[in-house]
Amino acid sequence: MSNNTIQFPPSEDFFSSAFLFNNVGAPFVIGMAVGYFAKKMLRITLFVSGAAIVLLFVAEYYGIVNISNADLQNAASSATDAAKSSGDFLVHRLSSITSKGVSGVAGFFAGFKFG
Repeated sequence: MSNNTIQFPPSEDFFSSAFLFNNVGAPFVIGMAVGYFAKKMLRITLFVSGAAIVLLFVAEYYGIVNISNADLQNAASSATDAAKSSGDFLVHRLSSITSKGVSGVAGFFAGFKFG
């Protein structure tokens, strides 16, 4: 006699700790670490940039350099565009960690808020 039973692939238990850690927990923690780091680096970058601008203003006051407002606004605009593209890159990269990508991106925003 032949066995005519249909074999189904083993189903994963969606509430098991292995499934949740691999698909929800680990990407969330990775995203949170990246978000925390991104916010800290943004703060450091803003601090250093602000100090550089203040030094430029002081140098302009003493006649060492001449700064036009248009050049200063162009520099700020290009820095803002670079920050946006960097943030978009990080969110896109984190969304590709899992199939849904929600956990990594949620972790990024949580880490960014806590940072």
